[in-house]
Amino acid sequence: METKASAKYIRMSARKARLVVDLVRGKDVAEAQQILDYSPRAAAREVSKILNSAIANAEHNNGLDADELFVSKAYVDEGPTLKRFRPRAMGRATRINKRTCHITLVLDEREPRAEGKRRRLRRRVKPKAAEPEVMAEELEEEEMPEAEEAAELEDKATEETEATEEQEESGEEADEEAADEAGAEEEDSDADKPDEEKSESED
Repeated sequence: METKASAKYIRMSARKARLVVDLVRGKDVAEAQQILDYSPRAAAREVSKILNSAIANAEHNNGLDADELFVSKAYVDEGPTLKRFRPRAMGRATRINKRTCHITLVLDEREPRAEGKRRRLRRRVKPKAAEPEVMAEELEEEEMPEAEEAAELEDKATEETEATEEQEESGEEADEEAADEAGAEEEDSDADKPDEEKSESED
């Protein structure tokens, strides 16, 4: 059950009061009282009076236990501003704003926590330091795939170079065969020419 207490028209700006109220929101009543007792701000006195009033309302009006209460809501609203004037130089006057605020605190009981199974905290087992031999073997195993990849790349490069050399050799052989065939045809044509000349002379 919520219990409310408020103070209105406090001669203080809302901003200054909010700085104190923010310290108390969500705290238990005993902790909130300690914070307000040791706070150096002027608004702490006013907020402390409102808190004590709210605790008294909860105990006498609603029959609640003060030890189970906490500050569920705490807010500050701006009140009317009193306007005053102050004389300044050259016959001028400047306005002075005397601000007011309304402070409200709401107390409530904390809901009982459901008792759940406690979880056992497991200790983290530190990994044992690896022996140097094991570390060397692991490093070798990590290096093996890299060496295998390098060897495969070298094999592929050698195969490609051999294939290009074979293609060049086959091309050269084909050129030589074509040249030989052309030379043989020229020799045959040269051998046929004297026979034709002889036959023409006989005629």
